[in-house]
Amino acid sequence: MAAVRTIAELERIYGDFGAVGEASTAKVADHITPHYRRFIEAAPFLALATSGPGGLDCSPRGDVPGFVRIADPRTLLLPDRRGNNRIDSLRNVVEDPRVGLMFLVPGVGNAMRVNGLASIEDDPALCASFAVAGKAPRTVMVITVREVYFQCARALIRSGLWRTESHVDPGSLPTPGQILAEMSDGRVGGAAYDSAWAERAQRTLW
Repeated sequence: MAAVRTIAELERIYGDFGAVGEASTAKVADHITPHYRRFIEAAPFLALATSGPGGLDCSPRGDVPGFVRIADPRTLLLPDRRGNNRIDSLRNVVEDPRVGLMFLVPGVGNAMRVNGLASIEDDPALCASFAVAGKAPRTVMVITVREVYFQCARALIRSGLWRTESHVDPGSLPTPGQILAEMSDGRVGGAAYDSAWAERAQRTLW
C-alpha cells in the first residue's frame, strides 16, 4: 500500500476520469440563492465540522425545519441547543472560525453544503429570539457564508439512507448504556441509563 503524498500524484490518479465537469463548479455560490434557501429552510438536520488546536470535530445539529435562520443571503444563525456541554465545536470556533455545514432533508437525495467563517454570540435579545418552550439557547453561532452548493445524490443512493429496508434494528447494536458501562468500568451507564434516556431527553431537548 502506497500513500499519495503530493497533489500532482493525486491529480494523476483522478485525471483518468476526465476534467471536472461544469456542473460541479457552476453550482457554487458565495451567498444563499433563492433555490438554496429552500433547501436550508426545509432541513431539520445538519452536520457541523470545525477545526481547532485540539483537533477536529463533526457534530450533529437538529431541530424543526428552519431551525437555522437565514439572516441575509450571506449570514446564517445557528442556535446552540442543549447537549452534552462539552462545547467542542464552540471551542474550535473561538480558536479557528472556519466551519463546514452539511444539511440533510429526509427523503431528498441531494445534500446542501455551506463553508464559511463563524463567531459565537451571546447577545440576550438574539438568544431570546430562538427560544422554544420558554428556553433560549445560551449562544448563537453567526456564520458568514463563503461557499454554498448542493452535493449530488450518489452517496445517499449508494447508502440507501432514506430507504426503509435499509433501516438497522437498534437492538442489533450496543446501547449507549452498554458502551458507557464498558468504558467506565461500570461507574456510569448500564441498563438504568438506557431505561431513563427517553424521558430525560424529552425534558432536556431545549
